[in-house]
Amino acid sequence: MECIILAGGLGTRLSGVVSDVPKCMAPVAGQPFLAHVLQYLEQQHVDHVIFSLGYKSEVVIEYLRQKAYTFKTSWVLEPEPLGTGGGMRRALIKSKEAQVFILNGDTMFAVDLHSMKEAFDARHKAMLALKPMQDFERYGAVQLNAELDITAFEEKQFRKEGLINGGVYLLDKEKAGLAAFPEKFSFEKEFLEPEAGQGTLQGFVSDTYFIDIGIPEDYYKAQEDFKQ
Repeated sequence: MECIILAGGLGTRLSGVVSDVPKCMAPVAGQPFLAHVLQYLEQQHVDHVIFSLGYKSEVVIEYLRQKAYTFKTSWVLEPEPLGTGGGMRRALIKSKEAQVFILNGDTMFAVDLHSMKEAFDARHKAMLALKPMQDFERYGAVQLNAELDITAFEEKQFRKEGLINGGVYLLDKEKAGLAAFPEKFSFEKEFLEPEAGQGTLQGFVSDTYFIDIGIPEDYYKAQEDFKQ
């Protein structure tokens, strides 16, 4: 299994808490948050991890060079911020497999990747791991039909319960066709949203551990969670 980690973000919403490192390198329970993500990928028996790097890429590269993992590592550099889609598009050049997982370097969603891959129906362009949530307003909601096709992405507002996009994707490279997109684009806005309701996106519901350290409140929560 191959996996791309999007780790080019500046972490502006964490700037009052963490400075001078990429968001994925923010210290959490004594080590960079990225270390927890990579430990999870080792447990999932991933073979190759490709990093899409931007802001202070040298910090991530230096860290990776000091470590030994059970998977091969490689990386691509963004000369300027290219958006989530642009980062994916560039990293996909380094991948060899027809289907590739994509994760965010500032999010931990402990999805069973093998189960996700087994459930992927080849008629789709991509599969999205969805997290059931209660009493939330930070995230938009995702609507599924009975066949587990994604029918809509709904705007952020308070909801008692719903499914959110957990930021773990399984992409069919050929069907998705990201090579035809511009160098800089948003995967969410310019790929996912137009595809919703077309029968090309499949949902995979996973009620497993999830945290996005993009805001201080959840960054502090992660400190406690990963002490466990």
